[in-house]
Amino acid sequence: MAKRSLRHTVRSTDTIITVAATPIAIMLLLVYVLGNASFHAGSSDYVKFITPGVAIMCVVSGVSYAALRLYNDFSKGIINRFRTMPIAPSSVLSGHAVSCVLSNLVSVALVMAVAFLIGFRSQAGIEQWLLFGGIITLFTLATTWLSIVFGLLAKSAEGAASFGYIVLLLVFVSSAFTPADKMISVLRGFANNQPITPIVETMRSLLINGKAGDSAWTAVAWCTGLLIISYLLAVRIYKRKTV
Repeated sequence: MAKRSLRHTVRSTDTIITVAATPIAIMLLLVYVLGNASFHAGSSDYVKFITPGVAIMCVVSGVSYAALRLYNDFSKGIINRFRTMPIAPSSVLSGHAVSCVLSNLVSVALVMAVAFLIGFRSQAGIEQWLLFGGIITLFTLATTWLSIVFGLLAKSAEGAASFGYIVLLLVFVSSAFTPADKMISVLRGFANNQPITPIVETMRSLLINGKAGDSAWTAVAWCTGLLIISYLLAVRIYKRKTV
């Protein structure tokens, strides 16, 4: 199932553009157009600041395709075909989840490579990079299963695809691209009390300072909680829809 979903990803030009090319283009735009205006030290410091946020945005852009593909499988009757085959029922959802995580991690790797090409430098050692990879993987898993829930509940393809836009709003109203303390009080309060900010802050601290920072446990708690709740909801809704 994972191989089938990955094959769809590789063959879809619009998916590749959305999950890899668009985040890279936005990063280049932010660094070279807004970098000097946002940070007095110039674009070289700004690329350090926004790289973790762009990696998060890359994941959010990609996981929405899990919802869309799952909706298409149901609407086109493909799930009913799978039910007649000698395969484990759990493989349908897990196949979408595994392929989504793998494709998004590849996209993140491409974004990080471009960041290094335009001046990003890290003080992280091997341990910090492994922790960074662990957090981005946990976040990808959590948002993938949440996207699957949206795909199972969606009444249209547009509704399934809208998941990414909802989470992208959280990315932009966080400390991903600008420090939260520079926002107005209402937005600052929201940014400091939603999941994206501690996740981005932890990733940024690992890469720039070489340590997890004060937000690490909060970030792990958000990701773990979202993963558990989303997984349980997805399995329950899937069983109800396929009875």
